[in-house]
Amino acid sequence: MPKSFVVASPRPLVTSVLRERLVAYWALTKPRITFEVVLIAACGFILGTPGDFDWLRFVHAMLGISLLSGGIAALNQWMEQDADGKMRRTATRPIPSGQVTPLQALLFGITLTVAAEAYLCPTVNPLTALLGLATAIGYVWIYTPLKTRTWLSTAVGAFPGAMPPLVGWAAAAGMLSMEAWTLFAIMFFWQFPHFYAIAWMYREDYRRAGIGMLPIIEADGRRTIRQILLTGAVTVGLSLLPFWWGLSGWVYLFGALLLGGLFLHSCLTLARTRTNLAAKRVLRASVVYLPVLFLIMVFNRT
Repeated sequence: MPKSFVVASPRPLVTSVLRERLVAYWALTKPRITFEVVLIAACGFILGTPGDFDWLRFVHAMLGISLLSGGIAALNQWMEQDADGKMRRTATRPIPSGQVTPLQALLFGITLTVAAEAYLCPTVNPLTALLGLATAIGYVWIYTPLKTRTWLSTAVGAFPGAMPPLVGWAAAAGMLSMEAWTLFAIMFFWQFPHFYAIAWMYREDYRRAGIGMLPIIEADGRRTIRQILLTGAVTVGLSLLPFWWGLSGWVYLFGALLLGGLFLHSCLTLARTRTNLAAKRVLRASVVYLPVLFLIMVFNRT
C-alpha cells in the first residue's frame, strides 16, 4: 500500500512569523521607556487637575502620549540605526538585527507620531498637542543628530526628555503654571546623572559608535563626576519645591529627602571609586528615584 503523507499546515508558520513581526514593532516603541513616560505624564495630569478629576480626558491623554512616545522611539531608532548596529547593547534592536527594515520603522514611527498629534488636539487640547510636537522635533531632529557631534547633546536632549510632566499637566489644566515648570526642572536635571552613568558603563560601545558624550571624550572622568554631583544636588534641591509651592505635603517632603539622600549617596560613591559597578548603582538609583518621587508627590497631593 502506498504510504500516506501528511502535509503540514502553513498556519503555525504564518502565526509564528506574524508574532515575531508584532514583537519587533512592539520593541520599536521601547515599551519600558514609554511606560515610564506615561507614568510621569499621568502624575503630571493628576497634579495639574484643578478641580474634579476628568477620567475621560485622562484616558485620552494617556493614550495619545503612549502613541507619541512610541512614535518618537521608533523614529529615534531609525535615525540611529547605524550607531545601534555598532554597539553590543543595541545590536539586537529591530532594525540592526534585520527584524524590520529601515523604511518600515520610519513609516511606523511617522504613523504613530502623526496619529498621536491628530488624536491629542481634539480629544485633549491644542496645548498638549503642541508640546507633544515640540518634544518629537526636539528629540528626533535636534538631539539625536547632535549625539555624534558634541557632548553638549545631553543638555539639548534634556529639554524634550523633561517634557512628560509638562505635557501631562497641560492635558489636565490647559495651561502651564510655576508648579508645572518645577516638575519639568526636576526631570531636566535628573537626566544628567542618569545618562552619564549609562555612558560611563558603556564607554567602549559609545566610542565605537562615535557618540561623543562627556564620559567618552575625557580620559579621567573629572568633568563627568562634577556634572553628576552638581546636577544630582540640583535635582534633590528642586525636589523640595513641590512642598514649598504647596503642591504636596509633609509625607512628600520626608520622602523626597530620603530618596534624595540615597540618590546622592550613589553619586558620591561613583565620585570616590569611579568604577562601572558604582556607575551601575547610580543608574539603578536614578531609575528608582524619579518615578517613586512623583508617585509620593501624587499620593501626598495637598
